[in-house]
Amino acid sequence: MSRMIELKKVSKVYQQKKRRIEAVKEVSLKIEKGEIFGVVGYSGAGKSTLIRMINYLEPPTTGEILINGQNLKGLNKKELLLTRRKIGMIFQGYNLLSTATVYENIAKPLKLEGVSKDVIKERVAKYLALVGLTDRKDNYPAQLSGGQRQRVAIARALAHEPEILLSDEATSALDPETTESILTLLAKINQELGITIFLITHEIDVVQRICDRVAVMEDGHIVEAGPVIEIFTQPKEETTKRFIGANDSYGVPEEVLSSYRNTGRLVQLQFIGEEATEPVLSKVAKEFPLSPNILSGTIGYLKEQRHGQLLVQFSGGSPEDFAAAKEYIKSQGILIEEI
Repeated sequence: MSRMIELKKVSKVYQQKKRRIEAVKEVSLKIEKGEIFGVVGYSGAGKSTLIRMINYLEPPTTGEILINGQNLKGLNKKELLLTRRKIGMIFQGYNLLSTATVYENIAKPLKLEGVSKDVIKERVAKYLALVGLTDRKDNYPAQLSGGQRQRVAIARALAHEPEILLSDEATSALDPETTESILTLLAKINQELGITIFLITHEIDVVQRICDRVAVMEDGHIVEAGPVIEIFTQPKEETTKRFIGANDSYGVPEEVLSSYRNTGRLVQLQFIGEEATEPVLSKVAKEFPLSPNILSGTIGYLKEQRHGQLLVQFSGGSPEDFAAAKEYIKSQGILIEEI
């Protein structure tokens, strides 16, 4: 893979009268061509400022931004405009022209760039078909649902045929079913067109669903970054654990957990892919003088990989028996952590 986006110690400082606001603080990231990279964090973490620096809507106060190896610092207006045409962007609020039809919303920016009528017609038809809105080309935004408006915004961004698509909380205003359809569309765009996608969100489900790698942001800093599977199964920082719910007790009340702790050991088991925990727990019950008791659990997906979590109490046996059982469980490719 070649590097598509690189941020080198970028910072953004705003001066409001006598107040100095550090929105982004020395962030360094490397995003490879063709991947979907997500940045998550709570409101005020600096995510929106960060994504707007990538296409120089917000030039960094310090640091460097490279797009496909080209440093944006020092580009003149014409060079920056040409580079921005390689970077599409979609927003939470869609940013559609209310008095223009779907066709016109996609065509007008191309016309302003000097694209010929024939090419405009071809591109509008191509990308409306891709987003599934060919039959809506003569409608106005007010006649569309939120999900359909976001699809128009995506088609408009793609019509410039960019190498990068920036997504600024693009699903935050949508219901769960519509969010799922938009995420499916973004994954399809990434796979079929090879476009690199950089997204920011406060919705952890978005990252789980489509991202290859993720960075967690807090107070302007990147506190942790890595492959989605690694961050979700083995988070290191407290901010990350809190954000992804790593310390959750699966809905089991604390007083109930306390009673189970008094009579045994509580552990969290996690598996990735097709490993199954139930046969392993059955084997533990047969091979060791321990009784596993499943209290709660979930099964979901991290992008396309199955991810299961179980909250289990082990009772009986000695500390040595428990230690041996833990080693056996680890040997089966299952992560185990005492809680």
